[in-house]
Amino acid sequence: MMSNVGGSMICVPILGESVDRMLAQMNEAKVAGADLVEIRLDYLQSFQPHRDLELLIKRCPLPTLITYRPKWEGGRYEGDDNKRLDAFRIAMELGADYVDVEFKVGHEFINSINQRKPEKCKVIVSSHNFHDTPSFDEISSLAARIQAVGADIVKVATTALDITDVVRIFQLTVHSQVPVIGLVMKERGLISRLLCPKFGGYLTFAALEKGQLSAPGQPKIDDLLNTFNLRQLGPDTKVVGLIGKPVGHSKAPMLFNKAFKTVGIDCVYVPFLVDDVANFLQNFNSPDFVGFSCTIPHKEVALRCCDEVDPIAKSIGAVNTIIRRPSDGKLIGYNTDYFGAISAIENRLRGLQHLHNGTGSPLAGKLFIVMGAGGAGKALTYGAKEKGARVVVANREHDRARELADSVGGEAITLAELENYHPEDGMILANTTPVGMHPNVDETPIPKHALKGYELVFDAVYTPKMTKLLLEAEESGAAIVTGLDMFIIQAYEQYERFTNLPAPKELFWEIMSGY
Repeated sequence: MMSNVGGSMICVPILGESVDRMLAQMNEAKVAGADLVEIRLDYLQSFQPHRDLELLIKRCPLPTLITYRPKWEGGRYEGDDNKRLDAFRIAMELGADYVDVEFKVGHEFINSINQRKPEKCKVIVSSHNFHDTPSFDEISSLAARIQAVGADIVKVATTALDITDVVRIFQLTVHSQVPVIGLVMKERGLISRLLCPKFGGYLTFAALEKGQLSAPGQPKIDDLLNTFNLRQLGPDTKVVGLIGKPVGHSKAPMLFNKAFKTVGIDCVYVPFLVDDVANFLQNFNSPDFVGFSCTIPHKEVALRCCDEVDPIAKSIGAVNTIIRRPSDGKLIGYNTDYFGAISAIENRLRGLQHLHNGTGSPLAGKLFIVMGAGGAGKALTYGAKEKGARVVVANREHDRARELADSVGGEAITLAELENYHPEDGMILANTTPVGMHPNVDETPIPKHALKGYELVFDAVYTPKMTKLLLEAEESGAAIVTGLDMFIIQAYEQYERFTNLPAPKELFWEIMSGY
C-alpha cells in the first residue's frame, strides 16, 4: 500500500466504456506517472460485477480506487442502490485498495460491512457540492460528520464561484487530523488541485487527456507533473503566480516552474483566475504567497491594492508585479512591462541600425504609436517618452487615449483614425490590446493596408507568437518584435524580485526557444 508521506498522490480517473478500454487506460496512467487510478464503474456500458471487477482489479498495474457514482451525486448510475453497494463489497473482497462511497449512504454501507473490511482496503466517504463552497464552519462540520460515520478518508468536493473559495478547503486539509481529499471544482478552483501537496491533501485527481475529465477543472497529469512540478511541492513551498482573467493561455507557469526546478528553488508558479483583485489579495494573505505577476485586465486596479508602489510604476499608473515584503507583509507594486517591451524594441532597432548599446536610445526622435490605453499601453507610452520618442496613443475610446497622451505630452487618435494615419515614414507601432490573442487568432487591431510606413511593429500578445498583426507587418516590409521577447525580458526582474537571486537569463531563452 502506498503511503502519501512526502506529498499528495496523483489519481487518474479511468472513464472507459468497456473493460478493455479501461485496462488500456490504466496502463497509460501508469506510464504517465500516476500513483493510483479511480475506476469509474458508472462509465461502463455493461457491467457484470464479479467478472469485470476481477479483471479490473487483478490486471491493474496500479493501486485501485473503486467509484460507482450515482446520478444523484453527479455520476451516471441510475439503477438500484443495493446492487451498487454490493459492487463495492465485491471489489473489497477482490483486493481493491480504496472504495469511494457517498456520504448519503456512507453510514448504511459501513454498518453493513461490519468489521468484514479487508485490512488493506480504505473507505473514502465523499460529499460533492456542485453549487458553491459553503462557509468554513459548514465545511468543517461536514468533514466531522463524514469522519463520524467511520470513513478512513474524508473527501469534500465543492464548486468555486470565486478563487477565494479555495482558501476554505485549504484550511480544512491543512488542519485536519485525518486524511482529507479536498477539492474545489471548476476553473476558479484549479489551484486546489495544483497546490494539494502544500496544504496536505491526501490526493489530487488528474486527467490522462484533455477530454477525459471526471469533474470540471481537472488538470492533465502531464501538466501537473511537468508544468507544475507536483512531485517537488511540500508544506514549505513558496507560491507565486499570475493574477488575470483569462490566465489559461499564459506561458509564465511553464517558464518560471522550469527555471525554479532547474535552479533548485522550492517555489511554484500557478495561474490565479481572479475576478476581484482586492478581495483576492485580502484572502491570500499568508506569507507563503510571496508575490504575484499581474496581467489583463487587472494591472491598474492592482496598483490601488498595493501598500507601496515603486516610483516608475506610479508614473505609469499600472503594476504587473506585486511582492509581499517579508519583514511586514506589506504589498509593494512594480512595473517590469516597461523595461521588457522597450528593451525588446530597442534591441531590434539596434540590430537594424547596427548601433552599439552606448549610443543612446534608437527610439529617440521616432514617432511611436501605441495601440491601447490599458496597463500595458501606459507602460509603453511612459517608456517611449522616457527614451525620447514622440508618442501617439490610439484607442477605441478617444477619451482614454487623450488622457494617456496628455500625461506624456503626446497626441491622441482613435483606432479608426489610425487606419489612414501616415504623417511620416520610419514609424514604430506597438499593439498593447488583446486583439489577436488565442483563441481569436484571425483578428488584428489594424488592417494590413495601414501598416505601410512603419519601420517596426511590436505586438504584446504572445499567444500565438506570430499574431496576424505581425505576419501582415512582415509581409508589408516592417521589422517585427514578438510579445515573447517582451515576456521573457520582463520576467527577469519578476524572477529576481520573487527569489532575491539573479535571473538565469540564458535558461529563460532556452526554455522558451521551443515555443
